[in-house]
Amino acid sequence: MKVLLYTENEKMISKSGLGKAIKHQMNALKDNNIEYTTDPNDDYDIVHINFYGPKSYMLAKKAKKLGKKVIYHAHSTEEDFRNSFVLSNQVAPAFKQWLIKCYTLGDHILTPTPYSKKLLKSYGIKVPITDISNGINVKFFEKNEELGKKFRKDFGYKDTDKIIMGVGLYIERKGILDFVELAKRLPEYKFIWFGYSPLSASPAKIRKAVNTKLDNLCFAGYVEPEVLRGAYSGCNLYLFPTLEETEGIPIMEACAARIPSLIRDIPVFDGWLKDGVNVYKAKNLDEFEDKIKKILEGKLPDLTLEGYKLAKTRDIKRVGRKLINIYRKVLEGDVLDK
Repeated sequence: MKVLLYTENEKMISKSGLGKAIKHQMNALKDNNIEYTTDPNDDYDIVHINFYGPKSYMLAKKAKKLGKKVIYHAHSTEEDFRNSFVLSNQVAPAFKQWLIKCYTLGDHILTPTPYSKKLLKSYGIKVPITDISNGINVKFFEKNEELGKKFRKDFGYKDTDKIIMGVGLYIERKGILDFVELAKRLPEYKFIWFGYSPLSASPAKIRKAVNTKLDNLCFAGYVEPEVLRGAYSGCNLYLFPTLEETEGIPIMEACAARIPSLIRDIPVFDGWLKDGVNVYKAKNLDEFEDKIKKILEGKLPDLTLEGYKLAKTRDIKRVGRKLINIYRKVLEGDVLDK
């Protein structure tokens, strides 16, 4: 078995959650001694497509004509496309139709969560779909006290500062507006946001939010994984006010680092991230504000051990074994939809 891992616009998405997912796929194949290529001109038995661009679509059509098996990885939905960039909501219905056209070329569809699988089913897609986590490297993100101290020193924080971190692109869907509002409401805490996307593609309210001047708010932009690892280890709370996800890799990274986590109560997290069990959840700004105070003041139980246990279930080694099994089943013509 030889797999073609194809990713259109690889440079553009390399710093995103999708970029991380693709690297995990490569590692899964290496770990299981499965031959793979990223060159569509090579010979291959099965193509795993991670993007929805026109080149990916044409490659899928070509592969089908050649009798190759096609797996489309549905990292994107209409729902998580909304509230992202300028005019995204206006073009979202057309984007949905394009996704359907792309994904239905697959012999099989992979998607990160039962929630995103449910969305795809609601589009009327009949291709078999398997939900499989994008996974994380738990060992890499495990808490590291020295890196945590280095993070605080490098970013000018005191040992006594209580730091709240967020991760995501500069888009409304990630909850960046609420992140800034909470920084305004809670000047006694330090807020830092990691991640970057061109503000030229963002609505005015997002540009205004990112340019907010507060003594307790920092937009650090894109940082290398080692720096982000240190931030998870050095912060006091991971705040994820996202409004829509297909999975949400940063919350798994935070759980792996055993950092207390507060997330928005949205459907994608139902069933695996449980309020008061492995994370805390909030529905609105007032709930976020209240729980932030209680977590940082030690008035709520520490859930980080349970969060770590959850992260281990999505370690890339486990996910990799599942992925290889799916490849084999698809090549054999088995119908998977579970």
